[in-house]
Amino acid sequence: MSLGALTAGGLGNTRQPRSVGRVSLVHRGVLYPARLPTFHRLPAPERVASLVRWFWIPEWQIEPGRSSRQHLIAFPACNLVVEPGMVGLAGPSTRSSSRDLTGTGWAVGALLRPAAVPTFAEDPAAVRDRYRPMELPALYDRVFQAMNGSSDQATRHRRAVDAFADWLIETVPPPERDALLANAMAELIETNPDVLRVEDAAALLNVSARTLQRLARRYVGLPPLMMIRRRRLQEAAERLRTDPSMNLAAVAADLGYADHAHLANEFRSVLGLTLSTYRQQVSPTVT
Repeated sequence: MSLGALTAGGLGNTRQPRSVGRVSLVHRGVLYPARLPTFHRLPAPERVASLVRWFWIPEWQIEPGRSSRQHLIAFPACNLVVEPGMVGLAGPSTRSSSRDLTGTGWAVGALLRPAAVPTFAEDPAAVRDRYRPMELPALYDRVFQAMNGSSDQATRHRRAVDAFADWLIETVPPPERDALLANAMAELIETNPDVLRVEDAAALLNVSARTLQRLARRYVGLPPLMMIRRRRLQEAAERLRTDPSMNLAAVAADLGYADHAHLANEFRSVLGLTLSTYRQQVSPTVT
């Protein structure tokens, strides 16, 4: 399995990843950050701020005979990924994902903002939970050369992001009004913990709920309600990881769930494990 198949939505804000309320975006979506290989999220250069939320670059060297399992609650978005041997588009994900990393490898991914998605997927729902190989030799060559042109990690990362960004500017048309509105929708849902229903986002953007449904179908590939639910699950996992003693009913209430059972059911349906099991895994001393 390729690394891009693992991301399927996010391993957004266009500046440095920042804290939103009590939850940091730096590791939101990564279920077990202590198990990560070398992993960096880099801000999108200003020239592609409307196209990319951030770039992410993992690199790993795993001892022979060993592996590192990575788990994600993916962001509800598409990723364009360059890795040795291929370029792929990871579609929006509806479930958690995992991959066992072995050997030596790297990837350079762009967490796409909605405005960039139609250039690579006319119907983003068609690549939901999929990793589609892309024939983009110019992008591959530029990023591959950047990642193999310097022994200094910071230098090769900067060059890879610049090469990726330059290619996007040459390839993706300037966003039109609907595309920018889709960006605003995704940004609002991702960053505003008060958005618990589609109607909340519609009111804040001064549009109808039907307009948001249309934008999400065209530019995201997931309905806006699923985007809201994904953010809440990411926040729940983050809170349990950073404060394992936190009361589960309090977490559910704070995130807008009707009760603890609703959060527990959604957590289990998406991740395949219970809240209590996850809390034990990230903090074995909690009972």
